Amino acid sequence: MSVETTKASGPQEFEKTLAASDTSVASFDTHSRTPLESIQHRLHKSPAMVPLIILLLSVILFAIVVGGRFFSPFTLTLILQQVAITGMVGIAQTLVVLTAGIDLSVGAIMVLSSVVMGQFAMHYGVPAPVAVAVGLLVGALCGFINGILIARVKLPPFIVTLGTWSIYAAINFIYSGNETIRSQDLETNAPLLQFFGNSFKVGGAVFTYGVLLMLIMAAIAWYVLNHTAWGRHVYAVGDDPEAAELSGVRVDRMLLAVYTLTGIICAIAGWALIGRIGSVSPQAGQFENINSITAVVIGGTSLFGGRGSILGTIFGALIVGVFALGLRLWGTDPQWTQLSVGALIIVAVGIDQWIRKISA
Repeated sequence: MSVETTKASGPQEFEKTLAASDTSVASFDTHSRTPLESIQHRLHKSPAMVPLIILLLSVILFAIVVGGRFFSPFTLTLILQQVAITGMVGIAQTLVVLTAGIDLSVGAIMVLSSVVMGQFAMHYGVPAPVAVAVGLLVGALCGFINGILIARVKLPPFIVTLGTWSIYAAINFIYSGNETIRSQDLETNAPLLQFFGNSFKVGGAVFTYGVLLMLIMAAIAWYVLNHTAWGRHVYAVGDDPEAAELSGVRVDRMLLAVYTLTGIICAIAGWALIGRIGSVSPQAGQFENINSITAVVIGGTSLFGGRGSILGTIFGALIVGVFALGLRLWGTDPQWTQLSVGALIIVAVGIDQWIRKISA
């Protein structure tokens, strides 16, 4: 059997069809953003931008309303002194909220740690450095308990910290006997506990070491979150814990570490609180849990986790401080401060929801 072969004299049928096809290189469809979408995208990439803008507008507003008194070195440094404790606790709260959690016990941990420092230094005759160390250990233990219940027992952070808030506050009052240790006694026997209340001058401005401590803590936390693997893991856990687990992140260990570190930071804030008020009081700082959440929310950190910044939290605390002092200098009723802060919280959450649409 023979096979007859023919040599094609021209293009075959399928080649004729391909010759008429499109020969352009494939490309992705690019959607040009509107100016509003560009702003939305930029704000999504820089969470601290919104609170910074609000802070600048607030300063300008009260400079116009109050006048030159608002721009005096004393006034500006007074704002920093007033928000120093809230800023420190806000740093701790930011770490938790970035993991899509919340810690309602931060204020109680702070006060309990300060009370332990005072009791050990004054009633047990322990050297002040050892008393401070014991207070830091108490803060770490409180945070560790929160972390165990949330990370290992898998209980909701809101419920856990709502319960431990009541427990730690009750222990604080039972242990201290609701007794305040006077500033004169601390100054005589344990001046180290009042260290962060001491001040120094820079030109015409007066700063306390508590303000300096807040700025140092913020700088360290900012660096850790933005330039270390641990910081990237914090964001990953808050953004999508299942995906973080699949990529090799031990989510339970991360949560345990975050809540323990939160307790340590709150204990440091408790030490600074003693310097701020001059005494050890079981009544002081009871509402720092609310104040810290306020600073975090106004500072642009998403309550859904995975997006936010330490700088935004500091800006949020400063915004509250500017409104509180500005309205006071203006001579308004103190209730207007609460009203304005409440409005700012709602606006901040609304802006966060609007910004989140860019990632939806």
